[in-house]
Amino acid sequence: MSYYDAFLLISFGGPEGEDEVIPFLENVTRGRNIPRERLAEVGEHYFLFGGVSPINQQCRDLLSAITADFSAKGIELPVYWGNRFWAPMLTDTLARMKEDGVRRVLALATSAYCNWSSRTAYEEDIARARAALGEDAPEVDLIRPFYDHPGFIEPLVEHTRAALDALPDGQREGARLLFSAHSIPTSMAEASGGPGHAFGPEGAYGAQLAEAARLVVERLGGDHDHEVVYQSRSGPPSQPWLEPDINDRMEELAAEGVPAVVVVPHGFVSDHMEVKFDLDVEARETARKVGLGYERALSSGMHPAFVTMVTDLVREYTGQAEPRRLSTLARCTDCSCPA
Repeated sequence: MSYYDAFLLISFGGPEGEDEVIPFLENVTRGRNIPRERLAEVGEHYFLFGGVSPINQQCRDLLSAITADFSAKGIELPVYWGNRFWAPMLTDTLARMKEDGVRRVLALATSAYCNWSSRTAYEEDIARARAALGEDAPEVDLIRPFYDHPGFIEPLVEHTRAALDALPDGQREGARLLFSAHSIPTSMAEASGGPGHAFGPEGAYGAQLAEAARLVVERLGGDHDHEVVYQSRSGPPSQPWLEPDINDRMEELAAEGVPAVVVVPHGFVSDHMEVKFDLDVEARETARKVGLGYERALSSGMHPAFVTMVTDLVREYTGQAEPRRLSTLARCTDCSCPA
């Protein structure tokens, strides 16, 4: 049995006031030569919501639920939280854990999939934080991608069904399900899964997104047309990113006579800023302009099944339970994808 003496939730982080927006974005983009004007442009997304990203409160709520579930299931691990780009910062949290006598940590990243930005970047941040602490820094094991765990899929099924039911009767039957995820450069996608992977040109990331969508649709029952789309693209226009963009695709669907779309943010764990702005503001406005009915499903987020999934994963890593996977898709043989 593997021994751990603490659990750590690692997330992206976000500002919680207008004065924190630009400093937060500077943290996110440090070393990437992003023009100041671009930061100001993205900052406007946050200012629409008072400068407050939902993600930190979502993490607090998730931590409370995890702590309660651990207690109910007899898991005696203290629970900590550290972010990559805003307080509480990961390095500060690991320093506190070191002071508390923590030596070996089981960590969960708030990302269900395997690619550089959703997996390897977390591992690199953990390594930097440990290096900054020097000798006796806590060892950290990062829990595997969980895109096909029942605790991730079942809430999406429930939320997708609720969004379909919210459409008017005349739109529901012909509605298209659009499973939306954060786009990444095609070069990053091709590298996901490690050297010699067998996942195809979109790598493990694209394959896992398609598989998660299939698992949701399979459990919905009925005949639902669906596809994976991408959002939140950034970077220079000359650099190819995964497509189709959700807004472009909705314009095409409207021209094809599709009456409505239900957008399922299956690429995300919670309804954070890229869901609240890119889907609830931008994509909804596109749907309005082209005459598409539009509903957006909730993410897995705080669903009780998701919380139970975290407990299941901890029990898996401590030798108390077998892995639960709904998919037979090949596992990443090396989730440390090249940058």
